[in-house]
Amino acid sequence: MSAETSMEDELNVTYITLGGLVDLDKYKYLYFSVVFTAYILIIWFNVTIICLIWIHKNLHEPMYIFIAALLLNSVLYSTNIYPKLLVDFLSEKQIISYTACLFQFFIIYSLVASEFLLLTAMSYDRYVSICKPLQYLTIMRRRTVSIILVLAWLVPACEIAVLVILSADLKLCNLTLNGISCNNAIYSLHCENSKARSALGVVALTITALLPLHFILFTYTRILIISYRSSRNVRRKAAQTCLPHLLVLISFSCLSAFDVIIVRLGSDIPKTVRLIIILTELDQQVSELCGGVKSLTL
Repeated sequence: MSAETSMEDELNVTYITLGGLVDLDKYKYLYFSVVFTAYILIIWFNVTIICLIWIHKNLHEPMYIFIAALLLNSVLYSTNIYPKLLVDFLSEKQIISYTACLFQFFIIYSLVASEFLLLTAMSYDRYVSICKPLQYLTIMRRRTVSIILVLAWLVPACEIAVLVILSADLKLCNLTLNGISCNNAIYSLHCENSKARSALGVVALTITALLPLHFILFTYTRILIISYRSSRNVRRKAAQTCLPHLLVLISFSCLSAFDVIIVRLGSDIPKTVRLIIILTELDQQVSELCGGVKSLTL
């Protein structure tokens, strides 16, 4: 028995091998440089915009507060994914402990779900602003915005925490994860599927993704109808404030659907395509950043 195996048994730590990366021998420093540069830029610009919104009191309005919350999510999501990914680029073996993998899973899907809820809040804010301008100050009060923010982060965290707890006690029959991070592909590691976990996953998906998505489509449809019937100034305001949000929503929805498709297809996906996931995730961060900058310049 090797020293590494003995230490693993002594500490009772189970390690998972990440098998979703391409061959890193030849281009690992190139991959490292690209992802590291993108990560630093994402953190720098997102934190800069958050600080600008925090410092300038004239930006303490619901729309900008929700933008800051989205950008904060982007910072947390990037920090959860890319440092580990950078280490993997320079390592001979890409491994992660099962406990750390579950924690990464928790952070990923808590932020993903809260993102849908924050985008829902932004769409409602724009709906009230454009369709009910005289009631805006009454409806979107500071207390209301605070409650929305707390629920947008707390509800997904509670839902995903239960999924993690249910997954933590399941027996593992596979120690190789076909992915670049611990997404819902971790279900393939377990010997059997948990019916309770599957049912809760459907409920969580409905509450934090499907229902918010339908609500967003409803609000933007109402905004489109009201804007079409109103003056040119109203139409211009609606276009300027809603298009950045729609850009982020479309990009984020495509990324989420892509994540589900990758997991469903499993090992049939080439490793080169898995590398594209990294670039797609980077594109999502850039889309949120562009949406924030566009809204700040209006």
